[in-house]
Amino acid sequence: MVNLETTYLGLKLKNPLVAASSGLTSSVEKIKELAEAGIGAIVLKSIFEEQINNEVTNMLSKDQQNTSYPEAEDYIKNYLRDNTVTKHLELVKKAKEAVDVPIIASINCVSSAEWTSFARDFEEAGADAIELNIFYLPTDRNEKPGVVEQLYLDVLKKVKSEVSIPVSVKFGLHHSNIIGMADKLKANGAAGIVMFNRFYEPDINLETLELTASEVFSSPADIRRSLRWVGIVSSAINNLDIAASTGIHDGDGVLKQLLAGAKVAQLCSSLYVNGAGVVPKMLEDMTAFMKKWNFKTVADFRGRLSYKNIPDPLLYERSQFMKYFSNKK
Repeated sequence: MVNLETTYLGLKLKNPLVAASSGLTSSVEKIKELAEAGIGAIVLKSIFEEQINNEVTNMLSKDQQNTSYPEAEDYIKNYLRDNTVTKHLELVKKAKEAVDVPIIASINCVSSAEWTSFARDFEEAGADAIELNIFYLPTDRNEKPGVVEQLYLDVLKKVKSEVSIPVSVKFGLHHSNIIGMADKLKANGAAGIVMFNRFYEPDINLETLELTASEVFSSPADIRRSLRWVGIVSSAINNLDIAASTGIHDGDGVLKQLLAGAKVAQLCSSLYVNGAGVVPKMLEDMTAFMKKWNFKTVADFRGRLSYKNIPDPLLYERSQFMKYFSNKK
């Protein structure tokens, strides 16, 4: 009998499929649909620090009188933030009442400002864990890389000081030392990490000479962005749960990440493209794979092909095509 149960951030999941934070996790109706399809856990749509700050700026710019009175400016800031947080707290409460899978609240932030104390409100509302979706784009050539990475740690420490539930950190691929970054996150209290964030990427429309957005959804080929680092980090750092993200569109994608050492796989683009119906198909493919190889539990094969468990670990390190083709006959 195949058992797909696993754990993530200390939470018990009926399977390793996690709905990533997105518009598909922004309402109780959508959350119920995912749960009914068999998803293992749900990360709620993020509360965005940047969005809140932009709303404050836009409102203040519409009426110059607001900027003349510090009290009015503070009122507007507090009102918008409180209103946004209240909506997210209601979503946490209603989601917990509606489904029986772990609910993870998500905070998308770019600073360690006082607003991160709202994480405590999410815990009180019933969230089972917090996912910090941190992104900072350095545009100052004089800014040192260490300062940028310290920002991530500062946000994590701030949130950890406010909550007792598990906290994970979702970060991007572009760090000077990904293993070192993961190790520092663990040392500062992270129970897990999500590898990796998929950011908005710009493109240029040659017909209109305008800056536009590039393709929003990932493709199955994008799994290469994280597979290497899941295999390496899972081998280098113990007791740090890894959620693989980006490019996971089918059961095979999930299995590859688990074999590399991930605890769970986060799904987003595939849910948008294929709908919630892709979840039972993924579970079916995973079950068939486990029966084929006589694996009884996910733990039986998790990490089987990680960096430390394969005969030639250099396969994970190769980055030049010359090295690849030199071994081809």
